[in-house]
Amino acid sequence: MGESVSMARAYSDDLRVKVLAAYAAGKGTLKELSERFGVSYGWVAKIHAMELRTGSRSRPVQRSRGRQSRIDIGLLRGLVKRSPDIVLRELQQEMREAGTEVSIAHLARVLGRLGLRLKKSRSTPPSATPKPTGSAAKPSSSGSRRSRPKT
Repeated sequence: MGESVSMARAYSDDLRVKVLAAYAAGKGTLKELSERFGVSYGWVAKIHAMELRTGSRSRPVQRSRGRQSRIDIGLLRGLVKRSPDIVLRELQQEMREAGTEVSIAHLARVLGRLGLRLKKSRSTPPSATPKPTGSAAKPSSSGSRRSRPKT
């Protein structure tokens, strides 16, 4: 179970062109060419059908899945640069005023992808609430019955 399994790699464009050129030159049927080049018949049939449909022997460009983000990256970078200590809710409001409705979670994902982090300004005063220390901390419960000494 310790073996890592990698994804299958796509056949090269060179192989695609060679198979299609051999078929166009009449050097065999699709089935015979798939056996000669050591690829599946399904793949050869697929690339032949694509060549007939598009007229091109090259591999099509792969598209990313999902919808394109509506966030204007330039605007987002500008807002964060102008106010580095802006919080996500305020950033969401600024985007809304600019005409883009976006969730806080999506804003956080896009900021992370861009490598932008929202941090408090170094000039922000420290919190007035003191942090509890180990000696000042109170126990959270009075203890269980078993842990109490017998009387």
